[in-house]
Amino acid sequence: MEATNIFDFTRRDGMTDALTDLLRTGAQQLIATAVEAELESYLAQFAGLRTEVGHAAVVRNGHHPARPFQTGIGPVSVRIPKVRSKDGTPVTFRSALVPPYVRRTKTLEAALPWLYLKGISSGEMGAALKVLLGPDATGLSANTVSRLKRDWAREYDGWREASLDDEPVVYIWADGVHSGLRGENDKLCALVIVGVTARGKKRLLAIEDGVRESTQSWREVLLNLKSRGMNAPKLAIGDGAMGFWCALEEVYPESRQQRCWQHKTMNVLNCLPKLSQPKAKAAIHDIWQAETKDDAQTAFDLFIKTYEPKYPKAALCLQKDRQELMAFFDFPAQHWQSIRTSNPIESAFATIRHRTKRSKGCLSRDAMLHMMFKLGQCAEQNWRRLRGFDYLAKVITGVTFKDGIEITKPSQIAA
Repeated sequence: MEATNIFDFTRRDGMTDALTDLLRTGAQQLIATAVEAELESYLAQFAGLRTEVGHAAVVRNGHHPARPFQTGIGPVSVRIPKVRSKDGTPVTFRSALVPPYVRRTKTLEAALPWLYLKGISSGEMGAALKVLLGPDATGLSANTVSRLKRDWAREYDGWREASLDDEPVVYIWADGVHSGLRGENDKLCALVIVGVTARGKKRLLAIEDGVRESTQSWREVLLNLKSRGMNAPKLAIGDGAMGFWCALEEVYPESRQQRCWQHKTMNVLNCLPKLSQPKAKAAIHDIWQAETKDDAQTAFDLFIKTYEPKYPKAALCLQKDRQELMAFFDFPAQHWQSIRTSNPIESAFATIRHRTKRSKGCLSRDAMLHMMFKLGQCAEQNWRRLRGFDYLAKVITGVTFKDGIEITKPSQIAA
């Protein structure tokens, strides 16, 4: 028997759920009411048209056959009204809520790449959705999923060529996302860049195939962004992978650099025995949570003095990026929570990092990028605007900040 990731622990096919049935009924009535409102609005356009005997020229003409529409709570039956013209004028009513030939909601379609990346193959997708949505879940065969994957490939190709000169990018986060899967030749890694625009909107900018996060791979990513019109960001945030920073200095030399404190903390702790890690972690926390750069420098010196004699590797790991770790102090304090780490990428692509290796076959590099692209798009819709986004205009215009506070007098800089 073929191995599967789907566990029929609930015997879902034989189950009914009164609450779910009630929700589906309510959804069906809600959709019917909304479609009727659309129809009334459509017929109102022809209110002035009359036949020779004074009757309405465009009228209702029954319904199309009911068709199942897959939603997040299972299939809902939908009947779309029909219209006809008494004077022979061709008319067709099309619902914007339930367009022709659409068989599933956008949220359900967005779940498909997530399921795939969790280890559900194309052939198992129908069984997975049956467990999630109930025994009547249909219309999502292996062929349907394969077609959707081809659509995602076309969307990805168009997205990675789109212009980026419509709005300035102020900050970018960069990271290499390793899937844990093995591709045709090597382990799969994607280079991801997320930016924040002048209005505070977080935007997915790049998802590209990478070779061990090399300088050349990152150079190609950044050059592509530059060719599409992306300006030099004021600050770039990332981990300690040297490939990205070397490429950034070549392509956008004017951009400031901020090392991710989350990555740096993990790297330093890996140089220490487990018994020493809790105290060391608290000492590192005192550095990046300090209210001023001077206080942070004092806490930094204390860490080096405490751990360098016995654990020189841990002290060196922290010391080598000292300047880049402190860059955030020169930006608005309202942004510190976001620009001290690369969390926007970490949280959006955690699914890919944790995907288990499948026993049969492997995921191609292109397929992985397309799946990640769709996941990124789904995450992008839920990203909140940057806290304190109204300060971004000041960052763009070059206003000076010290310890997160705007400098309004020259004397404050030396203070």
